[in-house]
Amino acid sequence: MATVMAATAAERAVLEEEFRWLLHDEVHAVLRQLQDILKEASLRFTLPGSGTEGSMKQENFILGSCGTDQVKGVLTLQGDALSQADVNLKMPRNNQLLHFAFREDKQWKLQQIQDARNHVSQAIYLLANRDESYQFRTGAEVLKLMDAVMLQLTRARNRLTTPATLTLSEIAASGLTRMFAPALPSDLLVNVYINLNKLCLTVYQLHALQPNSTKNFRPAGGAVLHSPGAMFEWGSQRLEVSHVHKVECVIPWLNDALVFFTVSLQLCQQLKDKISVFSSYWSYRPF
Repeated sequence: MATVMAATAAERAVLEEEFRWLLHDEVHAVLRQLQDILKEASLRFTLPGSGTEGSMKQENFILGSCGTDQVKGVLTLQGDALSQADVNLKMPRNNQLLHFAFREDKQWKLQQIQDARNHVSQAIYLLANRDESYQFRTGAEVLKLMDAVMLQLTRARNRLTTPATLTLSEIAASGLTRMFAPALPSDLLVNVYINLNKLCLTVYQLHALQPNSTKNFRPAGGAVLHSPGAMFEWGSQRLEVSHVHKVECVIPWLNDALVFFTVSLQLCQQLKDKISVFSSYWSYRPF
């Protein structure tokens, strides 16, 4: 019996030593690694330069789709803003070519990119507040920090992977409609959003429903992408979507950022798992 108790005490002493090493050494090593990765991620969300070189670099992306050539164009991205859009639309019925572009004095902020960058900055701030000099005293303290960092990273990832669902009325009321010169025809709507590593542009062609129409009017709810036949009311008119054209372009640095988010979340979870292993030995005390 005494031998068993001695073995248990020795085992506990070894576990406590391993746990102290985990708290004092490995946790900080993981935090350093996380900061390095997230700083790389934040560099992908290019900010305006404060030096003599002026504003940030502009990137041109050619819009394309394997399913249609009705819409062609180029989008110019400058950090988290569209600084130019040059779009050609071939009308399906008469093959008339419409051209519209941003007014020179206008930029369109991509809120998804801005929000993702802010969440990354918040995660870096949380990690920086626990520098090498900070001594973690319990595993619960580490878990709390990892949960807070993972929350910010999950929100950053979700902003890029989950575009907002908008009603057609909300798209019509958006300031994006008033960005173009010449002004968009009244039978066109345009929406721009991020989906994963892609910048997507959708053009909706509309036609007015006549007051004596026998169609059952049902306003469409919110959606990322509306289908032909979707209806909505705008002003005194009832409108229906007749054609939908979606084109997109890949933004390579958004793909990089998503990979960094995934790797960082995995590191956080691995550290949480290591900490949680000790709870099975010390279920009666804070670990």
